Amino acid sequence: MADQAEIILHHYDASPFSEKVRLVLGLKGLAWRSVITPSIMPKPELTPLTGGYRRAPVMQIGADIFCDSQVILAEIERRSPGGAVDAGPAFAVNLWADRLFFAVTVPIIFGELGDKVPPAFIADREKLSGRPFDIAAMKAAARPARGQWRGQAAWIARTLGDGRAFLGGPSPGLTDIAAYMNVWFLAGATPHIAAELMAGLDGVEGWRLRVAAIGHGRRTEMSGIEALGIARAGEPAVVVSHDPGDPSGLERGQPTTVAADDYGRDPILGDLVAINAERVVIAREEPSLGRLHVHFPRVGYQVGPNR
Repeated sequence: MADQAEIILHHYDASPFSEKVRLVLGLKGLAWRSVITPSIMPKPELTPLTGGYRRAPVMQIGADIFCDSQVILAEIERRSPGGAVDAGPAFAVNLWADRLFFAVTVPIIFGELGDKVPPAFIADREKLSGRPFDIAAMKAAARPARGQWRGQAAWIARTLGDGRAFLGGPSPGLTDIAAYMNVWFLAGATPHIAAELMAGLDGVEGWRLRVAAIGHGRRTEMSGIEALGIARAGEPAVVVSHDPGDPSGLERGQPTTVAADDYGRDPILGDLVAINAERVVIAREEPSLGRLHVHFPRVGYQVGPNR
């Protein structure tokens, strides 16, 4: 019988946002099931769970579905507290890595490799972002982006300047893992550029290796069909507190729409289960799966009534 409480991560190995989650699972020493989802649409074994949300990673626990690494990390911490993940400033660093640092990593990588990117990937990312995947523009942006990237990497070096092993002290935490994400992405895609941009930043290379050594916990593979079966057999079980004074004015049971405010803005529809300062949860009835609760982070998402 399937374990309704096991962590199932829908991801793909080259996803930088998924790498953050894999490392936090390693930091916690957790066992988890891996479902490889395609890097581009269609994703027929993912979108029925999410109601249309298509970005990686997505975490599933039974019939509870967690979209976006910010809420995934919060839920992992809630289930397995400790290990320097729960501090509020660490989640702010996580959002910096997702937005500002990632925004300069992308043009560096695709300005270098863009001519080799398959047309299907380009078409998919254009649909996801709602704007052209302009290789020429990325090439033009790559040089100034390198300066921005090195400047942000220098923040890491400055913090490590007193000889500490990790950004928060002797032990690793979410701050390290979030900051590491774009270093991992750049070094994996364009190692020669990463080496150039980190040259002279004392301590960063050793820190990078120490973060990588955290590992990914205990990973075992699962098919997407198996994961859908677990959702079908289960009922939502994660309890989230509702703030009746939330500024949105939304009430429990109210038809609600949730959408990312950066890219991949497809609205996800459902009935409000709960909303608070950390997350918003909506209930969906999926014909092939039954009732699902879909969790999103509050920061970075637009939430409103589905009129």
